[in-house]
Amino acid sequence: MSDGAEERLVARRRLIKFTGASLLLTVSPLSQAAAGRAAGIVAVRVWPAADYTRVTIEHSTPLKYTHFLVKDPDRLVVDLEGVEFNGVLDGLASKVAADDPNIRLLRAGRHKPGVVRVVMELKGEANPQVFELTPVGGYGHRLVLDVYPSNPPDPLLSLLDRKEPSPATVESRTESRTASRPEGRSEPRSESVVENRRETKSEPAPAEQKAASRSQGRAVVDRLVTITLDPGHGGEDPGAIGSGGSYEKNVTLAVARRLKAKIEAEPNMRAVLTRDADYFVPLQARVQKARRIQSDLFVSIHADAFVRPDANGSSVFVLSESGASSSAARYLAQKENAADLIGGVNIDVKDPVLARTLLDLSQTATINDSLKLGKAVLGEIGGINRLHKANVEQAGFAVLKAPDIPSILIETAFISNPEEEKKLNDDAYQDRMAEAILSGIRKYFAKNPPLAKSRLARLD
Repeated sequence: MSDGAEERLVARRRLIKFTGASLLLTVSPLSQAAAGRAAGIVAVRVWPAADYTRVTIEHSTPLKYTHFLVKDPDRLVVDLEGVEFNGVLDGLASKVAADDPNIRLLRAGRHKPGVVRVVMELKGEANPQVFELTPVGGYGHRLVLDVYPSNPPDPLLSLLDRKEPSPATVESRTESRTASRPEGRSEPRSESVVENRRETKSEPAPAEQKAASRSQGRAVVDRLVTITLDPGHGGEDPGAIGSGGSYEKNVTLAVARRLKAKIEAEPNMRAVLTRDADYFVPLQARVQKARRIQSDLFVSIHADAFVRPDANGSSVFVLSESGASSSAARYLAQKENAADLIGGVNIDVKDPVLARTLLDLSQTATINDSLKLGKAVLGEIGGINRLHKANVEQAGFAVLKAPDIPSILIETAFISNPEEEKKLNDDAYQDRMAEAILSGIRKYFAKNPPLAKSRLARLD
């Protein structure tokens, strides 16, 4: 090889090497930026409630994290590895409201290269749970920080603290029944029967009053009854979303609040909500809350959805132990039971009470009562909206599995239908729906008076 040819070959090699280096210098920063985006924080959401506050950190790929508690003041510290500090994390402080019952402050900052530290200042002693959720629905990977107060509000005590209900005018208790109780004992305020003692001898006997009340379709209630109202979905779980942007979770809460007010205006009736704000409650916790306060009825309120926008009408469902009554009922039960996946449940927390509740007890008698309640409510709902099905349907809804409480699930209308979506957001329709449900409850109690209860509500 001549000297000129060798020089040209060396020069070409140098040019190739320089060009390759230039390409590396050009590509490398872009690749790093893409990798940073891949591991970045997408969103942070905070869901405050008296029961617990949930903070959800959504990210595009799995991440490593560690967490620990610090005292004086109480803080939860979470270190996120492989995450770059961005605008979402920089705005954490604005996510926490001043009246949040559990969190005082939330902030984040660069702890060391490749590690972001999230610090949550607590308003008191708490029992935090930190766990991951895999992508589901419209969500990516999520890191969940649940903050449970060490002394959570007791639903039973909150009921006992309420004002005594107005006296019932439907039925009176006789002196002989009062005298039959052991001397010196009185029933608790929460389960006491308001006595309407008559001094005149011309009044009808209690049996005659019962018969007259039943013939007039009025409820025969001679003790305080408790009805648990369950607004479907909430928090991380929006439920179905209408074409106009309406969230099922908001509609169900609005109807439930109206129904609660109407029930509490009734003599000897009270109502409890499984959630009274926009936060997620696991399905098993809804059932457990109803059983803890020894509810007489459980009414879960939803807004239906289907792939076709022309589907319409209201429906009532009860639990089935032997399979769904239709393919549509099966589809709906599967969709509703998936709420725990979307809303997010810490599967590491085991609940032996729930297992005993769902597996040990026969539900045949309760399902029969649920069918009676469902039929009464369906008949009243049919007066304000077209019925999707003329009969009560059955399927394996997890939220209806209280073995000793008649339970129904009401689909108030199809939120996926544009016309019915407008109805569901209309105050007048919500009020009529609440009134129809209450009317059905009244008719159920008129034919099925509540049985006597033990003096103390179960605490399991």
